[in-house]
Amino acid sequence: MAPTFSPKSVLLSLLFLFSTNVLAISAVLGVDLGTEYIKATLVKPGIPLEIVLTKDSRRKETAAVAFKPSQHALQSGSYPERAYGSDAVALAARFPGDVYPNLKTLLGLPLDDSIAQEYAARHPSLQLETVKSRGTIAFKSKAIEKEEAWMVEELLAMEFQSIQRNAEAVAGSDVRSAVVTVPPFYTTDEKRAVELACELVGLKVLSLISDGLAVGLNYATSRTFPIVNEGGTPEHHMVFDMGAGSTKATVLKFQGRTVKDVGKFNKTVQEVQVLGNGWDRTLGGDAFNYLIVDDMISKFVETSAAKKAAVTAEGVQKHGRAMAKLLKEAERLRHILSANVDASGSFEGLYEDIDFRYKVARADFEKMTESHAERVSVAVQKALNVAELDITQLDSIILHGGASRTPFIQKQLEKLVGSDKVRGNVNSDEAAVFGAGFRAAELSPGFRVKEIRVSEGAVYAAGMKWTNPNDKPQQQRLWTERSLLTAAPKEVTFTNRDDFSVRFFQQIPSVNGVVEKETKEIKTKNLTATVASLVEKHGCAEDGIQFKVQLRLGAENGDVQVIKAFAECETEEADKEGIIDGVKNLFGFGKNKDQKPLTDGEETVESETASTDAATTSTESTATPSSSGSAEKVDPPKKRLVVVPVSYSTENLGIAGLSKADLSKAKDRLKAFETSDKARRLREETLNQLEGFTYKVRDLLDSDRFVAASTSKERAKLESKASDASDWVYGEGADASHKELKSRFKELKDLVSPIERRIEESSKRPEVIKALKGSLEQTNTWINRIKEQIQEAEAFASSASASATSLTEAASTVTEAPSQETGDFDGLEDEQATTSSTATAEEDRGPAPPLYTLEDMKELTELYDSILAWLEEKIVAQDKLPETANPVLLVKEITEKTKKLEQAGVELAMRSVKKFESKFKKGGSSKKSSKAKKDDAKKEDAKKHDEL
Repeated sequence: MAPTFSPKSVLLSLLFLFSTNVLAISAVLGVDLGTEYIKATLVKPGIPLEIVLTKDSRRKETAAVAFKPSQHALQSGSYPERAYGSDAVALAARFPGDVYPNLKTLLGLPLDDSIAQEYAARHPSLQLETVKSRGTIAFKSKAIEKEEAWMVEELLAMEFQSIQRNAEAVAGSDVRSAVVTVPPFYTTDEKRAVELACELVGLKVLSLISDGLAVGLNYATSRTFPIVNEGGTPEHHMVFDMGAGSTKATVLKFQGRTVKDVGKFNKTVQEVQVLGNGWDRTLGGDAFNYLIVDDMISKFVETSAAKKAAVTAEGVQKHGRAMAKLLKEAERLRHILSANVDASGSFEGLYEDIDFRYKVARADFEKMTESHAERVSVAVQKALNVAELDITQLDSIILHGGASRTPFIQKQLEKLVGSDKVRGNVNSDEAAVFGAGFRAAELSPGFRVKEIRVSEGAVYAAGMKWTNPNDKPQQQRLWTERSLLTAAPKEVTFTNRDDFSVRFFQQIPSVNGVVEKETKEIKTKNLTATVASLVEKHGCAEDGIQFKVQLRLGAENGDVQVIKAFAECETEEADKEGIIDGVKNLFGFGKNKDQKPLTDGEETVESETASTDAATTSTESTATPSSSGSAEKVDPPKKRLVVVPVSYSTENLGIAGLSKADLSKAKDRLKAFETSDKARRLREETLNQLEGFTYKVRDLLDSDRFVAASTSKERAKLESKASDASDWVYGEGADASHKELKSRFKELKDLVSPIERRIEESSKRPEVIKALKGSLEQTNTWINRIKEQIQEAEAFASSASASATSLTEAASTVTEAPSQETGDFDGLEDEQATTSSTATAEEDRGPAPPLYTLEDMKELTELYDSILAWLEEKIVAQDKLPETANPVLLVKEITEKTKKLEQAGVELAMRSVKKFESKFKKGGSSKKSSKAKKDDAKKEDAKKHDEL
């Protein structure tokens, strides 16, 4: 019986198919999440890897968000104005407690972490709190004190949302999927924090990709590498990435490989594989900035003005506005020192209204950073150790990140590998974001790109813990630092036969040694019941039952994934009698072994059947004298493997995830903030429109055309209302609601619109009247011509009818002549006479028959008459009105009448074309049948001639 489907299931299937196709062709993002800057690339059909520009047309956005405190109390459901990027940083000196920069460094960290403590010290005005349910960091805003503290993930989600809106403006459609770069040292907790930030604004993370691999992927897009399965040697490159917050060194292996393609063909793919990573979490541009800040503070407190005011370094460091100014200036000075031998800056009222001038030389700056420079080689060497390579085996070091352009950093690298191997052959600012965009296109089903197979490294060693059946804790290491996320799943065997749990962990290096951070737990649900079922139903020995789990590290984020969980055992397979054997036994032929021919000296012994206590039967088989009493050889029992799936549950460990209620609450809060922003933008747009309209009214009142089309009373009222609106805008209206602003704007517009409409109608009316009159004239000419054709046809028809009547009467009076003998040429004369009469008939055919009848022309004629009468009436009425009156003959109506008249003419013409086509088809078929008859007659005559 064919399966039946309910209408609901069919509808859901169609909806799923439609949504899948939509997602397949939707735009995707590649996001380079940096400490100081965020960059994004958009990939869409027709838009290949385009940088998403900010609203200021910049190629990168400063990674900061700010809440601008409102000058008035916020209404219920309203939030303060948000600023992003450089606009947010510009507010730091005024509102240091509501500007949140460099949030990436705080993801997944507790408040007591040393990195979080350093961040709090450098931004003293920010109020950091602990999220009680998760143990992570949140910020209490001074601009909205009634609101709960904002989690780091929520603030980062706002930055993602800003990037998403910019991308959607370019794409012209929704953008819901992205690949995001993360540092290789991110733990599972930190990666989950990035994914949570994306989820809060509706961005699906297709994959996370490490910074170094993203740069390597971009490097490989325009290159081909030696084919290893044809004898080629792989290339080894190191990506040295120093940004604002950290330093990363990634050793990559690049190679080509020939693999099977569709059918019998082969293809060559490129492969990029991470061999090892090294890093320094706190070595970057910000660390260099802090050195300059500390130097500026120490020199500031030594000035005479500062000493007189008893200024201390601690006092400056705890002053939010002073620190915001110093950090901003330190960033600028460091960039200048990268290309110049010295740099200087000045501050007006830095602290306690004391001005300060500062100057630093590159030599002094490099002396400050001597200890930091030594840390570069540590990160490089760690990556080489994990990759098990010597530095001489590297083909090059690829520089990436803004801080990598610092001169003393490049000198340090040149000391390690030589100047010829330090390369700047990728865009040090955008290589990672282009790599992320390429990866996003590769993972999206709607795009086809060059095939490059990437393999991310595990970075941290990982393993699992559980308790064995003897209640003894056990631990096993499953993955090393070099393990690849794309490797085949591992199968782990347990001897546990009752439900139990397994916990997975990462081994994270720290100053206190290696710390094991738990990441996930799996719990079996029915292992006990499954083991009992194997024993009872399948006859398995309990001690032979094994519980197995297949595990791997997910390529998307490196988290542990359970592929399969099952219990298995071996049991003896029963010797089942087949159908053929049963038929043979039925007819007494026995099994195959009983059908062997007898050898010489053998005799058949009749089998005897006896009944036993257990109701079983035994048969005596044939025997020979030589083998009498010997036992028959028995085949060993067959074994079969029984596998039964085991149900399990998984739970993320480490930092607690948000509950469904908390997740929904966070999303709703971000949506409310977005709604508040939209309402504010609408209000500001309406305020600007109202303000601009008051200036427009002033210009209109001075316009001659406006004065001519309006009465003095209308102008006086408009002038009064515009003056009042202008005064109100700069007074109470500055804080008015959107509804009130819209009402004021509408009041002014309603006064101006009728007068502007008169001006517009007056200017456009002559042209459209001329067009309508031209159409009427053409229609009238056509109608008259068709009527003339109809009259001519009718006159010719009546004349032809009269001629035919007279010929008939004359023929009836003629007497038939006596027949005469026919001569040999009589037939020829008759034929000439016939031809002559036919030619005369063709000359008297008359005019061509008309394509229309009077009935066909009736509708168009009536429409013509009605429009002509309407136009004449309206023109007379309009001419009687003064210029200041509202018109009765409207441009819109005239245009509609013109279109209606032209459309009627087109429809009538198309009707005649259809008639002509139908007549042509009929005529063609009749001609064809006549020709066929003539051919048949010729064939018949030829046949008779042959017979004669």
